[in-house]
Amino acid sequence: MKLLSAVLLSALSLPAVPALAVEASPSPLLGRWSLDIATSALPEAQRPKHVVLEFKDAGAGRWSSHVDIVLHDGKTMKSDGTLALDGTPGPLSGTYGADKANLKLPAPNTLVMQLVDHGTPASTRIYTVAADRTTMTETKAFYGHDGTPILQTNLFKRIP
Repeated sequence: MKLLSAVLLSALSLPAVPALAVEASPSPLLGRWSLDIATSALPEAQRPKHVVLEFKDAGAGRWSSHVDIVLHDGKTMKSDGTLALDGTPGPLSGTYGADKANLKLPAPNTLVMQLVDHGTPASTRIYTVAADRTTMTETKAFYGHDGTPILQTNLFKRIP
């Protein structure tokens, strides 16, 4: 009887092992990403010279983000924050046009980010990593000054 119980317990635990291994693997979003400037949704004259976005696991269900931007005129912008992945709003620091954000990770390869600047909604961004893990698509939703809804798509490449 003990042998039968041990065999049944082993058999029942086998499907759980791969599931735990999948959950423990890091999100493909983690790492450094560079904007593919040539395919930027912005008009060529307004495109930044350089954009690097980095996501790091900060532990306890939180991620740190860091953004470095060199604008077309050479001016720089930065943003840093460490936020929970459960949608709880938190502060951002830096010179980018947002001072608060929240994050949700609905799937390992998808991150939803909302940005707020001084109490005013700035944009919602959805980051999705392709199956090859080397490209990431950013879908940016925001409103123009006249209230027109705008959707932009940008492509990022993983920095080794």
